[in-house]
Amino acid sequence: MSSEEEKLLKEAKKLPWEDRLLHKNWKVRNEANIDLASLCDSITDPKDSRLREIAPFFRKTVADSNAPVQEKALDALIAFLKAADADAGRYAKEVCDAIVAKCLTGRPKTVEKAQAAFMLWVELEAVDVFLDSMEKAIKNKVAKAVVPAIDVMFQALSEFGAKVVPPKRILKMLPELFDHQDQNVRASSKGLTLELCRWIGKDPVKSILFEKMRDTMKKELEAELVNVTGTAKPSRKIRSEQDREPEHEAVSEAAGPGPVEESADNTPQEIDEYELVDPVDILTPLEKSGFWDGVKATKWSERKEAVAELTKLASTKKIAPGDFTEVCRTLKKLVTDVNIAVAVEAIQAVGNLARGLRTHFAGSSRFLLTVLLEKLKEKKPALTESLTQTLQAMHKAGCLNLADIVEDVKTATKNKVPLVRSLTLNWVTFCIETSNKAVILKVHKDYVSICMECLNDGTPDVRDAAFSALAAVAKSVGMRPLERSLEKLDDVRKKKLSEMIAGSGAAVSANTSSAAVQNSGGGVSSTEVSEGSFVRRSAASMLSGKRPVPVAPANKKGASVKSGNNKKVEGAGRPETAKLTEAPEDIEPAEMSLEEIESRLGSLIQADTVSQLKSAVWKERLEAISLLKQQVEGIQDLDKSVEILIRLLCAVPGWNEKNVQVQQQVIEIVTYLASTASKLPKKCVVLCLLGISERVADIKTRAHAMKCLTTFSESVGPGFVFERLYKIMKEHKNPKVLSEGLLWMVSAVDDFGVSHLKLKDLIDLCKDTGLQSSAAATRNATIKVLGALHKFVGPDIKGFLTDVKPALLSALDAEYEKNPFEGTSAIPKKTVKALESTSLSVGGLDGLPREDISGKITPTLLKSLESPDWKVRLESIEAVNKILEEANKRIQPTGTGELFGALRGRLYDSNKNLVMATLTTIGGVASALGPAVEKASKGILSDILKCLGDNKKHMRESTLSTLDAWNAAVHFDKMVPYITSALIDTKLGAEGRKDLFDWSSRQLSGLSEFSDGVHLLKSAATAMMDKSSDVRKAAEGCIGEILRVSGQEIIEKNLKDIQGPALALILERIKPYGSFQESLESSKGVSTGLASKTNAKVVKSTSNGVTKHGNRAVTSRAIPTKALRPETMLSVQDIAVQSQALLNVKDSNKEERERMVVRRFKFEEPRIEQIQDLENDMMKYFREDLHRRLLSTDFKKQVDGLEMLQKALPSIGKEIIEVLDILLRWFVLQFCKSNTTCLLKVLEFLPELFESLKGEAYALTESEAAIFLPCLIEKVGHNIEKVREKMRELAKQIVQMYSASKSYPYILEGLRSKNNRTRIECVDLVGFLIDHHGAEISGQLKSLQIVASLTAERDGEIRKAALNTLATGYKILGEDIWRYVGKLTEAQKSMLDDRFKWKVREMEKRREGRPGEARAALRRSVRENAPDVAEQSGEVSQSVSGSIFARKNYGQPDLNMERHLMPRVLGGVTGPTNWNEALDIISFGSPEQSVEGMKVVCHELTQATNDPEGSLMDELEKDADRLVSCLANKVAKTFDFSLTGASSRSCKYVLNTLMQTFQNKRLAHAVKESTLDNLITELLLWLLDERVPHMDDGSQLLKALNVLMLKILDNADRTSSFVVLINLLRPLDPSRWPSPASNETFAARNQKFSDLVVKCLIKLTKVLQSTIYDVDLDRILQSIHVYLQELGMEEIRRRAGADDKPLRMVKTVLHELVKLRGAAIKGHLSLVPIDMKPQPIILAYIDLNLETLAAARMLTSTSPGQTHWGDSGANNPAPATNSADAQLKQELAAIFKKIGDKQTCTIGLYELYRITQLYPKVDIFAQLQNASEAFRTYIRDGLAQMEKNAAAGRTPSSLPMSTPPPASLTASSPEFAPLSPVHTNSANDSKSLNTKSDPTNFTLPPSYTEDNRAGNAINTRVLGSENALADQRNERVMSGVTSGTLDAIRERMKSMQLAAAAGNIDYGTRPLMSVNDSLNLGLSTQTRPLDHPAIENPAQGGVLPMDEKALSGLQARMERLKSGALEPL
Repeated sequence: MSSEEEKLLKEAKKLPWEDRLLHKNWKVRNEANIDLASLCDSITDPKDSRLREIAPFFRKTVADSNAPVQEKALDALIAFLKAADADAGRYAKEVCDAIVAKCLTGRPKTVEKAQAAFMLWVELEAVDVFLDSMEKAIKNKVAKAVVPAIDVMFQALSEFGAKVVPPKRILKMLPELFDHQDQNVRASSKGLTLELCRWIGKDPVKSILFEKMRDTMKKELEAELVNVTGTAKPSRKIRSEQDREPEHEAVSEAAGPGPVEESADNTPQEIDEYELVDPVDILTPLEKSGFWDGVKATKWSERKEAVAELTKLASTKKIAPGDFTEVCRTLKKLVTDVNIAVAVEAIQAVGNLARGLRTHFAGSSRFLLTVLLEKLKEKKPALTESLTQTLQAMHKAGCLNLADIVEDVKTATKNKVPLVRSLTLNWVTFCIETSNKAVILKVHKDYVSICMECLNDGTPDVRDAAFSALAAVAKSVGMRPLERSLEKLDDVRKKKLSEMIAGSGAAVSANTSSAAVQNSGGGVSSTEVSEGSFVRRSAASMLSGKRPVPVAPANKKGASVKSGNNKKVEGAGRPETAKLTEAPEDIEPAEMSLEEIESRLGSLIQADTVSQLKSAVWKERLEAISLLKQQVEGIQDLDKSVEILIRLLCAVPGWNEKNVQVQQQVIEIVTYLASTASKLPKKCVVLCLLGISERVADIKTRAHAMKCLTTFSESVGPGFVFERLYKIMKEHKNPKVLSEGLLWMVSAVDDFGVSHLKLKDLIDLCKDTGLQSSAAATRNATIKVLGALHKFVGPDIKGFLTDVKPALLSALDAEYEKNPFEGTSAIPKKTVKALESTSLSVGGLDGLPREDISGKITPTLLKSLESPDWKVRLESIEAVNKILEEANKRIQPTGTGELFGALRGRLYDSNKNLVMATLTTIGGVASALGPAVEKASKGILSDILKCLGDNKKHMRESTLSTLDAWNAAVHFDKMVPYITSALIDTKLGAEGRKDLFDWSSRQLSGLSEFSDGVHLLKSAATAMMDKSSDVRKAAEGCIGEILRVSGQEIIEKNLKDIQGPALALILERIKPYGSFQESLESSKGVSTGLASKTNAKVVKSTSNGVTKHGNRAVTSRAIPTKALRPETMLSVQDIAVQSQALLNVKDSNKEERERMVVRRFKFEEPRIEQIQDLENDMMKYFREDLHRRLLSTDFKKQVDGLEMLQKALPSIGKEIIEVLDILLRWFVLQFCKSNTTCLLKVLEFLPELFESLKGEAYALTESEAAIFLPCLIEKVGHNIEKVREKMRELAKQIVQMYSASKSYPYILEGLRSKNNRTRIECVDLVGFLIDHHGAEISGQLKSLQIVASLTAERDGEIRKAALNTLATGYKILGEDIWRYVGKLTEAQKSMLDDRFKWKVREMEKRREGRPGEARAALRRSVRENAPDVAEQSGEVSQSVSGSIFARKNYGQPDLNMERHLMPRVLGGVTGPTNWNEALDIISFGSPEQSVEGMKVVCHELTQATNDPEGSLMDELEKDADRLVSCLANKVAKTFDFSLTGASSRSCKYVLNTLMQTFQNKRLAHAVKESTLDNLITELLLWLLDERVPHMDDGSQLLKALNVLMLKILDNADRTSSFVVLINLLRPLDPSRWPSPASNETFAARNQKFSDLVVKCLIKLTKVLQSTIYDVDLDRILQSIHVYLQELGMEEIRRRAGADDKPLRMVKTVLHELVKLRGAAIKGHLSLVPIDMKPQPIILAYIDLNLETLAAARMLTSTSPGQTHWGDSGANNPAPATNSADAQLKQELAAIFKKIGDKQTCTIGLYELYRITQLYPKVDIFAQLQNASEAFRTYIRDGLAQMEKNAAAGRTPSSLPMSTPPPASLTASSPEFAPLSPVHTNSANDSKSLNTKSDPTNFTLPPSYTEDNRAGNAINTRVLGSENALADQRNERVMSGVTSGTLDAIRERMKSMQLAAAAGNIDYGTRPLMSVNDSLNLGLSTQTRPLDHPAIENPAQGGVLPMDEKALSGLQARMERLKSGALEPL
């Protein structure tokens, strides 16, 4: 260096740092960086101020353009970073960016230092900056710069771990690197990916990255991932942690096991993939996808697609939180969707949302949980599986924890469906297993109590699930929480639970130990890494083939590692063999020279002997070897010198010795050493083995050599010897070594068995080497080896040799036959010394290797098993078979759980061939799994057994072969529980049951003793009563086998559950199996109850059920058994129970039993389980001697039992009612049996029974009828005449007792019977009903079609019966009958005609009048007496004089009898109970009881109506409000009751009683406003209820509700009606709605409700003009004021914009009032606070209306100052005449307006003519002063014309109408009801009324049209327009004429006349207008006949009678109009 440079450098040192570091001379800069580095090294305090000074320079120095300077700058930076602390992080960004830009493309050394600097930045916690700069680095265009960047990320991650270096950022960078063009970059990115897998697990990495990768890359990575094992542990800490824990580190380094402990502590948890991904918003795309429309679609496929879209969107890993409430509401509905596919999709969507939202989904999860648990009841596997997965996902994702779900679980475990209970508990078990201990400790009490309850469940699955849950609790928190509960369990359950807990405990301990081993491995590897932490590591090094992990240099070392591992595996298999303290034995012998051997031998062997052994002369060698042998035998302590002696022999003479004798001696010495040494080192065996194996090949030394190998095997175990031999035998050139070695193996297997061998290796040698050999000797030897193995292993070995040539296979089979499988009885002849202390009795069977196939059961395979394409499904099933083949049909259970789940789905496949293929596959899997199948199969056995229910024989055979395979794999006792539950299953048909019994018998026949067989006994005993003889026979065979294999004691213990013929059989069979009989004979003293009982049975084995009582009957009595005859014994037993009541009804719950009854008309034979239930019930409630007789199989005993009942009948009337349903079920059973004696006895007893019930005033319930009537009707065609007669009489008796209308459907069902006689009897019964109960079944006469169709039958008897019945119908109905017989052929019609003519002649002979006359008379009387409607609609009841019972009953509600003891009818002329009592019954009785009260009320109402002036009406008027209040409350109760499926009779009665009340104006007016409010609300709500149309007679009820509503509006106090309805316009309280919330919101429901209220208000407002003086305007205005004030101006404006109907209606009412009263309306504001501030809103509206009306000249009075005509009228009861004049003027003005209109001119003229007639004084033309002359002339002419018409008795001949032409006004029109009271019959009978059941239609049920006969004409129309009335001016046109028109006009005229006579022309109703208006509305108007009580008697009022003549023309006109003759004008 020149002096100038030195000087420069010297000078530069004085410069400040900045100048030096940025000097233009590179050497200065270089020196500066070196100095800077040493300065940093010298600083010890990280807070030193110098560090802060120099920090900003590095961003420039590291970017130096001179490479050496740059390197030194990096050194300085590294020194700085080592000295600094986390504060330096503020400079990180600039420095890192500079390094990325300038250093990564430099020299390798520079790059390395740059990486070291990056690592230090990470250590100083500048991770984010580091990763930011890496993001820039990987975008570098130069690939050379990208690799180091990846490498440094790799290094940072592997050293600092995932906690410090967030994997999320790295994961985001990787995808673009995978597609990099440079292969080094791709390799590095792969390495980095593998490192990520070590830290966060393979699955998260796969799921996040694989979708973004090319396929080739995927494959490469998949291959690499296999090598990634163990979890990673950080080897380096960040600076702050290093400072914190220096001491701890020191300790851990010093201590040996430190790393292991630490690794166990700090094992990093796998990072949750959820945290690694970004959240995705799914709500926005969901909106766009049309989800909301889709889910409401009617097509299921559209709904499914919509939900599938949600499922797809939600399947993203992480969902952005949002408002999912509406989505969840929708999903909740869809989960319960009728279509399974939609439900499954919805459930999966819920699961996906739970996984994606996690805790954000917690609320929604709670909301959905109840529905999901309830849905578990579905049996569809797809549904169950998706539910299970979703529920598990909810818990796994943390949406629910155990504390949240307690209540839901409690509810679910009480669900009536067992599947819900068991699956809920399975889920709870999963939750417990996946929850942490703290949570379980909090909630275990709740769950333990739930599980303990479920242990007593009747379903095995539920009990098992409860056991699993308890075991899971114990596994988590130990036994202590369970101890107290366990005390309550019986021993069997205790044992089972403790076994389960022990099982799970063992599993736990095994897992933990293996985990510890794994961790320690991980720990060691990580420490190795830390030693070289500053070694630069490349990411690519992770890839196989490029791994720089130190590998043993020599093969030897590698081999040692391998054998050590093997040993470890062996040791793990048998922990007893190797003591833990011993170091593993060194197997591989080291090289040792002969000199060394000699020196070690020392004086052990004479030196000359050794030297002689080296001699070249064979004789010397032979001599020397003999000497050596003697010397060896003389050594005392051989153990120490064994190895050296063997080494000597291997060296001299060595294994290459040519002389045979010498060889033999050498082998003998080795054998001696091996057998004598207490522990032979394995090295010695290794040294000798090659030589010995060659000696085996030589015939001369073979015997010695084989003996030596056997001795070796005894010393070190055959496993080791075999293992070392395999390699030698395979590789040796001499084929004899292989063949003879194999022959030795045959003997070794024979001697030692297979427990010590690794069979897979041996079989592989045989298969791959031995059998493939070209030498026949080798092949034969191999065959012998396999034969020897067969002896120990059994036929399973064949599975490993399936691909061998057929010739060899047959040779093998021959060898197998020579060596049959001995199994456990094949005991090894020799033992292994090393293992003598712990001899291993490992069963040879499981010595065969099993393969782990979990890798082959891929998600793709499982998915394709569910594929919609059957071919794909079949291929998948075949794929499973192939996997089994590849695994030699021996597999491990891992991963098979999912496989079984998928296969279970295929057992329910629609393609039967696939089901059979699946069954075969399941059998294969079971065989391959062996005993493990039981746990792995997840209860699939129950699904397999269900396949026996198939009617195809092939299917059942496949199932049985699967069962055979299963039985071979697990023992039969494991299958018994499944078989017993399958035998109970009703879906298993007769063939299935038979096959299963036969199969079970076969299995039992192969067993000698089997105590579990007794569990099958009960099922078999039940099957002995099966209706199929094959099943009975099979069951009998099975019982025989059960008795053989189960001990006698066990059978005796289980006898108590057995009834029926099986019991007799068992007792018969027990004789030969035990000393039962002898014990009976020998015991002369006291006999036990059991013995005496059995004696009775043995002698006479027919009685059934004695077992039940025998245990307690005669135990203490000393009765000599021999002397007892069965009869006397029974009587003794009977005496013991005689004191008890015959029927024990104390704890009987009849209602509960009746709820279980399936109500169907068709008869079905009783099923086994129904018979069992009946037997149980009879034992419960009937005295022992009685039920024993009735349940006996001996008919004589049954007759005895019936006689007992018959005698006791008078005294047990009440009790028999309580158990009547049980008795009827027993009678049904007797009807189905063939014994005639018993049947006749039953038929003798039944009429007496029903008579006694009639005496008790009891009527059969619907359930009882459903139990008995179908059977009676089906059996009524018995083939014995005598039985038939009795049954016929019985049927007629029941019809009278039950009710004709209800019995009728059962009889009709009999017409469809297959039995001809039954059909004939039923046809006769129909005739009987028509004759005697015609009125009752009048509504069901359509069914005569069925009878008529029987006239075409081939059987003459049936034809005759049908014709007779129809003739009876003709007698009653007359010609009307043709309407009911349906379409007939001409031949049938002529037959009927003949028969009807014959009937007419017959009737004339008997003087019975004409056909149909009786019915017509009945109708007339009905019209006069107006009986109540409900009775006409098919409920006409028989009069029963039962008042005594009614009264008596309310007095004593004992025995819970009153529900049925209510007399059928209480309707006499004087009510049997008084009015108050009737009201009480209505209020407090059940719906059926209250009917009786209502009948009384209706009767009273009818009487009062008939005598309007009587005192009765006054009395009733006082009580009207109370009555309506009772009835209003009853409406909801009766409808709710009917909704449960009961008859709607009570609903009809309630509505009818209300109808009768409101038909009477006085009573209607007496109802208070509050009551009216309650009633109207209730009626409107039920009108809207969607469930009503689906009720019994739903459409009729809707019509009745409509008509009643109209009647209330017509007759109730109008003020109250207005006020109530205006109040109801407000939103209704949600609790008032009767039905649970449907899919509508409350807003939508309230909208419908207010629409209905609006329609009612329209109806009232329409007639305001005529009723304005009947209403209290002040009250109405007050309610309008309150309504408006509550809304407020803001809301009113908003609603006005939204066109709100309620508000519009209120304005309309106000407008109408103002229009009618003008300015005088302001005088009615007394109840409105007009002074309040701000001014009430109503005032503004009144003013506005006044202005607009005045402007339109529509006000009645427009001059402002005038006192209005109505003012006085408003408050004055007798308005002045001037108001009448004004009104007349108004009336005339309206009439003139009509005349001016072309369409209404005729009506107008007619009305004008009427007024001139009624009021001749009125000057009409005075009104027409301003009109034109032409108009006046027109009116004059018109009036003259009218007068002429009237004189001629004609009315105007036409009404111009804008509505439908006259043709549509016929009686059958659906829009219009019957047009007159006279013509209602035809309309009603032909059912031509509109029956559309829209809930908002005010329509009328047919039963109500009967009301017309009482004189009310009702018109039914659909609710129409809701247009605001403000626009409906008075000039509306007439739009139709109704039946009420005539009456309306009559009434109006009459009231006008009355008013005129009083000097007050008050037009109560404007002519025709009210009718007209209501028609526009579409509401029916019901008007009164003239004699209506609400109108005062004209005579009393002092007014003139009505001018009838004036109406005569009108009358004629109306008659014509009615008949439809409306000719044009």
